This record gives sequence, C-alpha cells and structure tokens, in this order.
Amino acid sequence: QGVEHCDFMLMLLAACRDMPPDQRHICTQEMVRGFRDACVEADTAITGGQTVLNPWPIIGGVATSVVTKDGYISSDGAQPGDVLVLTKPIGTQVAVNVHEWKGRPNNRFWNQIVEKSVLTPEQAEDMMYAAVCSMARLNKTAGRLMLKHQANAATDVTGFGILGHAQNLMDNQVLSLGIELHTLPVIANTLKVNDEIFNFRLKVGYSAETSGGLLISMPEENAKAYCQELEQLEGCPAWIIGKVIDDPNRKAVIVDDVQYLEV
Repeated sequence: QGVEHCDFMLMLLAACRDMPPDQRHICTQEMVRGFRDACVEADTAITGGQTVLNPWPIIGGVATSVVTKDGYISSDGAQPGDVLVLTKPIGTQVAVNVHEWKGRPNNRFWNQIVEKSVLTPEQAEDMMYAAVCSMARLNKTAGRLMLKHQANAATDVTGFGILGHAQNLMDNQVLSLGIELHTLPVIANTLKVNDEIFNFRLKVGYSAETSGGLLISMPEENAKAYCQELEQLEGCPAWIIGKVIDDPNRKAVIVDDVQYLEV
C-alpha cells in the first residue's frame, strides 16, 4: 500500500460470447476505453494482458509497481493506539441494487420502496450518483499520502465488507491486535433501504463494496492531518472510524453504540 506510482498495468478482458456480435463489439470497446481512461488518470500504461470469450463481460487488471523497501506501507505494521481512517463511505451494494430495482418493470423491491415511502425516485438517483462518484474515484491520492503521514498498515474495502476486511487486516498483523469500529460513514438513505426493504448486512459491516476506499491504521496525531490534506486535494472527506487495541484474539468488531454517519 501507499506506493507513489503504478509502473504498468496488465488488462484482463472477457468479451461476452452470448451477445450478438455488434453488441459485443460496442460493449467490449467501451469497457476497454473506460479501463484505458482509468489508467491515464492513474498516470500509468497498459503493457499487455489477456483476452478471452466468456458467458459474461468482465474486465480487470494487474497493477505492478517496483519500489524500494521504504517506498511502500506494509500491511502488517499496525500499532496499539493507532486510529482507523476510512477514505470512502460504504453502501455501494445497496445503491446499485436500488438502481437496478428501479429500472425493472414491476420489481417487487422497488414497489415496496414506493408503497412504504422509503425513497423518492429522485433520492434513488442521488444515491446511485453518489455511489458512482465514489466508485469512479481512484485511491491514488489516498494511497500516496499514506507514506507522507506515516501510516502503519492498510487494506482496501471491497467484497468482504468493511468488517470483513478489518478482520483480514488484524489476521495479518505481526502483533496481536484487534479493531473497534465506532463510526460507519454510509451513503445517504442506504440505511433506510437496508432496514426496511432488504438486509444487505450494511449495519453489521458485511455489505460488499465495489471500488471501496482504504482502511488505514495510523497514529492519531497523523490521522487528522491526513484527512485534512486528502479533502483539500480531492474535495472529498475521510473519517476516523475506529481504533486499534491490544487483543490476543485478533478480533475486529463494531461497537454496540456505533454511530452511522450519512453522507
């Protein structure tokens, strides 16, 4: 984590064999264009990769950086007394599903949202817009600032949810440590959907995230400056959401009186 520069990318592309050829061509072309745009934004280049036919269109990649030993942050150096910083809100799974429900004719979940007045169509669109903006924002700047502000360890927050990745982080530490999460920033209105329509396990930390933020362990005195500089550079906040404690059981937990912060 925290490398200054990505030297090159390999692109892994699966074109959908079940699409009509003209649709497959358009879809694949746009996927590649989006991938290339992200690489340009990250100031790196695609140097190769692999393309296959597949039942589903898929794109991904492998990023490589060559650095010295002091040019990155190891994922196993958390210290007791560190705080946990999160650089993006959670709730993308909820937002994307609501968007899909809304677009399907006579979808039972969207019908429940309307009948119970959980969301207006405009609020659903705002939720999706917030999720797309979050997912489209690279972790490039957040990662680069980790070295400057002397982070001790970090991971990203993706498919296992924030608590799942917090637990993975603790399992990887040299010291026997645990995490207590006291604040969970969530995309506005995702909690209502989770509570009243479908339980994505958002409140207990297991809702899957796509292109989530970084979860960073760093000294408290550095964390505030880190959050301030990241917001100055990107215009988006980061939050101190928990702390690292001594724990022989290496458990990551959400405290009983957790604060949910809608953003």
